[in-house]
Amino acid sequence: MLNSPSSVPRLVIAAPSSGSGKTTVATGLMAALTARGLAVSPHKVGPDYIDPGYHSLATGRTGRNLDAYLCGPGLVGPLFAHGARGCDIAVVEGVMGMFDGAAGEGELASTAHVAKLLRAPVVLVVDASSQSRSVAALVHGFASWDPEVRVGGVILNKVASDRHEELLREALESAGVPVLGVLRRVAQVDTPSRHLGLVPVAERRASAVEAVAAMAAQVSHGCDLDALVALAHSAGVLSGAAWDAAEALASSPPPPLPVPSLGAAPPDPRFRPERPRPQSPPEGGPPDGLRRKVRVAVAGGAAFSFSYAEHAELLSAAGAEVVVFDPLRDEGLPEGTGGLVIGGGFPEVYAAELSGNEALRKEVSALAESGAPVAAECAGLLYLCRELDGQPMCGVLDATARMSERLTLGYRDAVAVSDSVLAVAGTRMRGHEFHRTVVEPGSGTAPAWGVLAPRRVEGFVERGVHASYLHTHWASEPGVARRFVERCRTS
Repeated sequence: MLNSPSSVPRLVIAAPSSGSGKTTVATGLMAALTARGLAVSPHKVGPDYIDPGYHSLATGRTGRNLDAYLCGPGLVGPLFAHGARGCDIAVVEGVMGMFDGAAGEGELASTAHVAKLLRAPVVLVVDASSQSRSVAALVHGFASWDPEVRVGGVILNKVASDRHEELLREALESAGVPVLGVLRRVAQVDTPSRHLGLVPVAERRASAVEAVAAMAAQVSHGCDLDALVALAHSAGVLSGAAWDAAEALASSPPPPLPVPSLGAAPPDPRFRPERPRPQSPPEGGPPDGLRRKVRVAVAGGAAFSFSYAEHAELLSAAGAEVVVFDPLRDEGLPEGTGGLVIGGGFPEVYAAELSGNEALRKEVSALAESGAPVAAECAGLLYLCRELDGQPMCGVLDATARMSERLTLGYRDAVAVSDSVLAVAGTRMRGHEFHRTVVEPGSGTAPAWGVLAPRRVEGFVERGVHASYLHTHWASEPGVARRFVERCRTS
């Protein structure tokens, strides 16, 4: 008998800090449990797009993000239950150190916060290299810091020898936290990194499959899988229904209120959003099921592999036929394309190949020129520029893009500055930036977003184009998908 989504057994894999081995343990555990015949639901805390790709390889299911900043704490449980439908167990990989969340926001969006929202036990992965008895103080501190977080066990990583393991286990007896696994210090699993983290699965699928198999072998050999499954079964039952795209659209809130005061910062003449006007669809129109289907092309492949699964689900629920295409391989947009979504990824790595696909670049430019809706985030923004690192791109935007030494990283609180195919001016959304590129100029005559801290405008709204560095999660504002599809119908 299948578990209900609200009672699926679950574990959160956390660590004292980044680099402790969370991804190896979480991905290896997902793959090891899948090999046992369990249907495993994979999840990742935070905005990261790359780890969920490895989770998908491990489980054969869509990797999903749980982000209490982008979506709000109230959606963490429903989105988890949505992803976990029909599963036997769920594994949630944490982010950074267990208590590290959004800067200046306390516990918000930390692994510990999400574990509490999910009523899930935590398994702490500890890098045990260069310590023995001190590990007990470390584990005790993490287990006792927040009484609402239940650390149900520890997995010791990078253990040097039998003697080292013996010393660690002896020390941890006094901490009262059981050791559920010991992973020896071995040659690093082949998971190459780049300037924004691991290289995505889409760029190295064959070697990524081998890496996931190696992680599974490590975890199967070194961890007590039965004890981990038993711990997962101790998770509490979640209240509330699972998230559903159609229901989210039906209950999405009315247009936003006027923009709040931005404080004493010097006025910016471009940062004065119009008063909000009612969003599409028009009142009294036919039900969604009777409206004309529109085809929305979504960029995919190695250059544009960053997307949240809920975006396509919301577009489909709003009446779109979602068709994925690969700008590195396809020389034209899908036939009948009425709207285009280009998400994140690494176009800078493939600038020459993207530039060489001149036929597709011309089609994208012509579609944008026609006024059809085009939504571009980060990598999509770069692709729409005149050029990227000197290579010609689509030329939709009068801007150039280049690689930079500076990493731009962090959550953002933003407000729509201009009416666009995604939102009316005044719409508040939270987003995330993560890039090592610069676009000049950083905004157009009609900017996309006003970022509230640090105060600035960024992005471009031109004709039907909305292009920005900001990654957003549409589950937090389902009306974005509905508005986009309605504009596809009327453009």
